[in-house]
Amino acid sequence: MRRLRRAPWATSDDGTAVIEFIVVAVGLLIPMAYVALAAAAVQTAAFASTEAVKEAGRAFSTAATPEQGRLRAQVAARLAFADHGLSLPVGALALSCVDGACLAPGSAVEVDLDWTVRLPWLPASVAGDGPVRIPIEATQRIAIDDYRSSQGEAS
Repeated sequence: MRRLRRAPWATSDDGTAVIEFIVVAVGLLIPMAYVALAAAAVQTAAFASTEAVKEAGRAFSTAATPEQGRLRAQVAARLAFADHGLSLPVGALALSCVDGACLAPGSAVEVDLDWTVRLPWLPASVAGDGPVRIPIEATQRIAIDDYRSSQGEAS
């Protein structure tokens, strides 16, 4: 067999593929993976918040008393967060009755959720003062049924 001769101007490329891979992995793939993970964390928080306000409003609107409704709303919001692997921050959920007395037929309840989600794995040297947090807000307005008996009385 004859060996092909290299042209005199060609150089050897032995070992450069490993270096190129490391440069591409560190320079492109790792930052892209981090951006994808950070976006997933924020999206998970947004989905959990949306589900939490919806379920908290439903739980409140079907309660017999406003006190029971507030407890049920907290439990429903905690469960919605737990479904997404998160825990409901203390004081993040706010309920307010609008258009009349709480749970009165024709009135409404407004559920607000306001909190921040921490971006994962960001070192303090990059973040500055502390961890980088993204604000998450969700609001839901639930109408109380016009045919609901007032204050838990049986119809």
